[in-house]
Formats: sequence, structure tokens, C-alpha cells
Amino acid sequence: IEFIQSYYYNKMELIRFSSSLGKFVGFTEFGVKNAERLNKDTSQLAAMNAQKGTYCLNNIGIWFSNI
Repeated sequence: IEFIQSYYYNKMELIRFSSSLGKFVGFTEFGVKNAERLNKDTSQLAAMNAQKGTYCLNNIGIWFSNI
């Protein structure tokens, strides 16, 4: 299971958090600068990594039972 949260502006992906990498990745100049800033904030990284457990792992049984 992988938790991905992407941020878009004008249909262009600026930045993405991936739980498999455990960090933010920027795709534009603006996104790269913000990814560097967010990756320095350990509390933000811990909160995003916790989303995998609170969102994905709790709902995986519900999603697969509906298939």
C-alpha cells in the first residue's frame, strides 16, 4: 500500500508526497523549492507518513470487500 498526495495548480502537478519514498518530490521550480522546505520539517514528514496508517490501512478492507 502506498499513500500519495499530489498538489496541482492549473492542471500541472507541482509537488507530490509518496509514502514509499517518505518525502516530498517537486516537479516544477516552485515545487522543488517547496519540497526542499517541507522535507526539512520532520513533523510534517511524520504527519504525512502517519496518513498511510490512518487512511489507507483502515480502509483497505472496505475497498477490497466491494470489488
